[in-house]
Amino acid sequence: MIRRSTAARGLAIAAVLSVGLAACSTTTESGGDGDGAASQDPLIVGTILPLTGTLASLGPPEVAGVGLAIDDINAVGGVLGNDVTLEQGDSGDTTDTSVAQQTATDLISKGAQVVIGAASSQVSLNVVDQFTEAGVMQVSPANTAADLSGASDFFARTAPPDTVQGAALGSLILDGGHQKVAMIVQDEAYGTGLRDHIQEAVEAGGGEVVYGASDAGDEFPPGESNFSTIVTEALAAKPDAIAVIAFEETKAIISELTAQDWDFSGTTYFCDGNTQTYEPDFDPGTLEGVVGTIPGAQAPDDFKDLLNAWYEENEGEELTDYSYGPESYDAVILAALAAVRGEGTDGATISENIKAVSGADGGTEVTTFEEGVAALEAGEEIHYVGQSGVGPLNEQNDPTSAFIGVYKYDKDNVNVFERAIEGKVAE
Repeated sequence: MIRRSTAARGLAIAAVLSVGLAACSTTTESGGDGDGAASQDPLIVGTILPLTGTLASLGPPEVAGVGLAIDDINAVGGVLGNDVTLEQGDSGDTTDTSVAQQTATDLISKGAQVVIGAASSQVSLNVVDQFTEAGVMQVSPANTAADLSGASDFFARTAPPDTVQGAALGSLILDGGHQKVAMIVQDEAYGTGLRDHIQEAVEAGGGEVVYGASDAGDEFPPGESNFSTIVTEALAAKPDAIAVIAFEETKAIISELTAQDWDFSGTTYFCDGNTQTYEPDFDPGTLEGVVGTIPGAQAPDDFKDLLNAWYEENEGEELTDYSYGPESYDAVILAALAAVRGEGTDGATISENIKAVSGADGGTEVTTFEEGVAALEAGEEIHYVGQSGVGPLNEQNDPTSAFIGVYKYDKDNVNVFERAIEGKVAE
């Protein structure tokens, strides 16, 4: 059982994607406190994940992924001979930036050397400098905004930037036979950034964005609840497809589209934080045929069982979704292996070694923390191949490749996994 204290209870695709593999030094790096010595204090992992707010539905699988990883690490001896401990914190959402900023302050004061999160790209943009200045390594399992590529030596992610998901979703829209696309877009870094990449893919394929284009000023603010005018204007543009880029606001958008007689089947596309089950929210059949994407590979059933068992034991509830659970697990394992490779638990040491253990220079493939430690102690370089299926980190600390899951909604308004598309990240 982990020890924890809680700060708060809350394409075609191949044609448009290219790969740039970064060369990184294989020399073991040690950070430290300024005198060249790396700290070997017990590793404290903090979380800045959505326990409250419009992204709270993404919190449980991410919390489970982090917790399960720490349990797995401690079961085989911990990091550098010490158990890893967990400090949980709430990221909130972009409607109240003070939540994440206070959590960052709390985690820094509690000595966290690595922090997992945030889920929202805009939240991370608001706190990344705070963690960097404190020398705390931040690893996000869900941030996709391109603005975060290379944001800091102390920021990495196990989810691909929106160049990958945008290309995939744009291609799916075109493959559906659509040429006139309306996009209902949340006005923050994630929403507008993903919109721009979808628009680029649609236009490259001969399509047109008739509402919500990057130069139109049609975005809505986070937390918006009244979509009557927005939906009216979007439908007035006579689109043959609609892409919704939003979080919790998606429910209100669906309700308004339904009220204005939009036919969802085969014409509507969700992405990322809103590709989730809506079974209890709408009449059966409402969303049947809607297509959604989620960055990341579909978690294997046995790994889902482990995530669910951890969450039931520690939080007293069952998981209903597994989005970003694998990425959260891998974020912790990568950080822990980086500490082992650099022989130090401080943020600088983790930052200097995380690319290497991700396989940036190749090395022995390992699939668990225990295998990674054994290989490192034998003097080998390693390539951690985790649950999320992402490629090694590049110079901007982005995965060099990743999968985008494609889902289709059934008659019960449940998103059912169909297939995964692998995309590569341009340098």
